[in-house]
Amino acid sequence: MTGARTAPAPVVPGPHLTGPFAPVVAEVDVADLPVVGELPADLDGAYVRNGPNPRFSPLGSYVFPIDGDGMLHRVMLAEGRARYDNRFVRTPMVRAEEEAGHAIWPGGLNAWRPGADEVGPELAGTRRQLPDVNVVRHHGRLLALAECDPPYRMGPQLETLDQETFGDALPAGICAHPKTDPRTGEMLAFSYTFEPPYLTWTTIRPDGTGTPPRPVPGIERPSMIHDMAITPRYVVLVVAPLYFDVAAATTGGSLLSWLPDDGTRIALVSRDGSRVRWCTDEAFWLWHTVNAHDQGDRVVLDYVEWARPAELSPGPPVQPRLARAVLDPVTGRVTRRTLVDDLPAEFPRIDDRLLGSPHAVSASVTRSGRALPHPGCWDALAWYDTRTDDVTHWTPDDLALGEAVFAPDPRGEGPDTGWWLVLGTRFSSGESSLFVLPAADPAGGPVATVGLPVRVPLGLHGSWLPA
Repeated sequence: MTGARTAPAPVVPGPHLTGPFAPVVAEVDVADLPVVGELPADLDGAYVRNGPNPRFSPLGSYVFPIDGDGMLHRVMLAEGRARYDNRFVRTPMVRAEEEAGHAIWPGGLNAWRPGADEVGPELAGTRRQLPDVNVVRHHGRLLALAECDPPYRMGPQLETLDQETFGDALPAGICAHPKTDPRTGEMLAFSYTFEPPYLTWTTIRPDGTGTPPRPVPGIERPSMIHDMAITPRYVVLVVAPLYFDVAAATTGGSLLSWLPDDGTRIALVSRDGSRVRWCTDEAFWLWHTVNAHDQGDRVVLDYVEWARPAELSPGPPVQPRLARAVLDPVTGRVTRRTLVDDLPAEFPRIDDRLLGSPHAVSASVTRSGRALPHPGCWDALAWYDTRTDDVTHWTPDDLALGEAVFAPDPRGEGPDTGWWLVLGTRFSSGESSLFVLPAADPAGGPVATVGLPVRVPLGLHGSWLPA
């Protein structure tokens, strides 16, 4: 459906376009940021975070977290000093809208597309590209990642360079949550599409070139899959019954449908390409995995479990919980349990050097239970210790918090030698800061708080990039 005369109307701002989520437009570069406390001398590198940030007021629909233009926020730390800069990920759609001075493309759940009379023949009929979910570095390349689309390669000044196809092996793109194996340097990724074979996976070599995508057999219709996990033996893909229905969307229906009677299936894809083993269970949904590892013949998967995808399906409120599934590739059996019953949690992270191996500690955002001045926010952090089942909390006042990322101490090893970095925005003033929490005692609060020159909207995912 194209044509400028039927373009959707502007979206009425809701919770994810206001308050701590409200987009920012100013791009800045500021050195010598104010620091309360003392930045660790060994903390040398950059924390970079990506997230949805509409360049102009959205049209038609705006569904957080799957809509919005990408914007990278970077805090560079060295020798006890801090610097900040931010830049939009300038896709052809963002560039065209900046030239026009207003939004042209609608939100992702709207079927309308602009015509050649408005955007020219090259962009006519295209959908908005959304490299706004995650940001990683692989083979020296900084990549702004989208939900199953080619990522954008970003330059040293966060300038947008080009789409990355990994040596032309992956022109259709990859997922927003690839996993880099710290043992081999390989980056594993998947991609879903609206046409057969619906789900593929790939290995991106340490030199940055990709292998051709391999189909995952047994997928009969397109499903939304946001995250994945790896072990030394497997790529782990959780296929929940959240299906795409393009035909319904083009006639005014919903693009996504949740059909829990189909149950949830988990693919254990042998990394050598030899076979795929399926495990099945009752329906559950996950946005994010924590980690996975091999345990004898079985696979242990830690993740955040939702009874259903609350943002994308109607129904009563759902509280996500840290959970563990033990997968038996021989029998196909799944044994699930909640790790912490009274801990709502999301955006889990570990020390990325342990991806695919047993980890000791994971960090998640959580809620204190206090009444918050803005819906949809997380106002505390929690650390779950797999060795003891203990939970440690940091519950500051007046802060909406984002995902915590681990920055290891280059001089030490182990789960307590490093720092957790997290962005937070004050409800009262709208001011944002980067908080540096010691891994040995995160409940004790930050050893350093870096004041940022602009508010950073609550967003999605980031990475610590050592110098």
